[in-house]
Amino acid sequence: MESTFTGIEIGKRSLVAETVGLNTVGHNLANASTEGYSRERVEMKPFDPIYMPDLTREDTPGQLGQGVVVASIKRVTDRFLEERIVAEGSAQGYWKTRSDYLLQVEQVYKEPSNLSVRGLLDKFWSAWQELSVYPSEMSAREAVLQRAQALMDGIHRNYRSLHEIRNVLEQDVEGTVRQANEMMTNIAALNKQIVRVKAMGDNPNDLLDQRDLLVRKLSELVPITVDNRDPHAFNVHIGGMQLIQGDIVHYLKAAPNLANEGYSDVVWADSGEKVNLLGGKLGSLVQLRDGDVREEIQKLDNMTLNFADMVNEIHKKGYGLDGKTGLDFFKEYPFVNNALGNYDRSGKGVFDSTYLFRITGANVLSPKQQIGLEGTITLSGPKGDINVAYHPTDTVDEVIKRINDSGAEVVAGLGSDGHLSLKATPSQSTNEPDFVIRHIQDSGQFLVGYAGILKGSGAAGAYDWGHANAVTSLAGGGLRYAVAPLAHPSAWIEVNPEIARSPVSIAAGLGSHGQPAEPGDGSAALAIAALRTKPVMIGRLMSFDEFFSSSVADIGLKGQTAQTTLNTENAIMKDLNDRRQAISGVNIDEELSNMIKYQHGYEAAARFISVMDGMLNTLINKMGV
Repeated sequence: MESTFTGIEIGKRSLVAETVGLNTVGHNLANASTEGYSRERVEMKPFDPIYMPDLTREDTPGQLGQGVVVASIKRVTDRFLEERIVAEGSAQGYWKTRSDYLLQVEQVYKEPSNLSVRGLLDKFWSAWQELSVYPSEMSAREAVLQRAQALMDGIHRNYRSLHEIRNVLEQDVEGTVRQANEMMTNIAALNKQIVRVKAMGDNPNDLLDQRDLLVRKLSELVPITVDNRDPHAFNVHIGGMQLIQGDIVHYLKAAPNLANEGYSDVVWADSGEKVNLLGGKLGSLVQLRDGDVREEIQKLDNMTLNFADMVNEIHKKGYGLDGKTGLDFFKEYPFVNNALGNYDRSGKGVFDSTYLFRITGANVLSPKQQIGLEGTITLSGPKGDINVAYHPTDTVDEVIKRINDSGAEVVAGLGSDGHLSLKATPSQSTNEPDFVIRHIQDSGQFLVGYAGILKGSGAAGAYDWGHANAVTSLAGGGLRYAVAPLAHPSAWIEVNPEIARSPVSIAAGLGSHGQPAEPGDGSAALAIAALRTKPVMIGRLMSFDEFFSSSVADIGLKGQTAQTTLNTENAIMKDLNDRRQAISGVNIDEELSNMIKYQHGYEAAARFISVMDGMLNTLINKMGV
């Protein structure tokens, strides 16, 4: 049988439920501008009836209701949409970082401008052209000297700017790793709290919002995926490896790599293995630092070293006004002081490697002559050795082009004297040194008896840098070689101090038959000026002018691609966030409507209690004797 005070109890439950509804509305309104907040909704249900249906029920049909109760307070969210936002956050973070830094790299080139390296190089060629016309004039030599010094200053300035950008990227890598680790710690702490609250049967809505917000922000830094299938363990993965499992965190670490000039690798803190970063801000930073910016520095190094090497090759054969010859116009510094290129790479106190940059054969070759030989040349490449086949009907030029198009990190060219030179290029791998020839082998005779570079054919006659005194495998006679230069030639190559002190030593004429050049001979200056448009760039065989045009165009295209993709990612992310806001965001008008609904419900419940109170007052105080 129902109690006399059943109505009071029903009214009380209604007051409590409507109060919870009003408080929830107030909570939503208070957090309308809170980042990551998901609006909450009160779910009400009828309170359990006074008795369960069984054989002892009352004769009156039906169950007597006992009012209302709050079943739960749930946040309104779409899990699939949240996962989409996490996935797109990684791409957006990647392209935003890439776009920002590539813009800085573009600004280094200062194109088009007279202060750019290309503009300074144009002035340098013009000075040599002027000297070829007036080979006896000191003013023309002074102009060559000043413009050469200005060119070197410009190259050094570009190197410093690129190097500074790479250092900033390194600092950003370290800072992003710390930021990601801090977020992971907070996510794990929230996971622990969420599990405890759920164990008590409650919905930790605000804690879940905080965790989702942190996960979205973490996705901008590293490419993560979320596994929320296990209600007891929230899992986050990166590259197939577990990053967070409940309250357990596998932290990241920025570990300096000496083979990469001390720049850090992102590794797992517990195992030291590299993290597979395919997106996010951190992945973009590492790719920019060890990819794009490093490649720009390498291209500048490659241009500077070969530019200086080619100018020196001609200048050494020329004569100055003082009759001096054999002088390098630009001063180069070797990486090793050992004349054989021997170097202690392992740091154990014993020579274990040979560092050679250039090997020039002993024999004179004709570029259009058919070689009449067959075989395969094996050269070191970015990911192992590369084979280049040659045939009897090939000309020397065709073999050289085939070598340079092979993708090997050794390239070929004929010098002005007709001797074949093999030169090392910058290494694609950060674990291998730049401008070091690592392997040369020929199964036939092209590099052996024909060009005069190797002493013998096959593996037994191969040149390999992996041991000291590797030069013993090279041919004798007139063969020449140069040891590898000091790292980053664009940072230090300068005009020969001897020439800077005495411009009269600048060579203008080549002379003939071993005799010094005549006062009016400008052949050396003309030959140097002609380097401007000749296909002399090692690698793709472009001219110096084409090199700068290509470099500026390449970095500009990269920047444009990054900005276009970023705009696309921003549009996608905006659409996803707008959809999330439509589902989970707080709508002020809707909340005010709910507030009125709960207010009226509260007033009705209060009125109901007042009526019941009056009835009970009549029953208790006005009945009886």
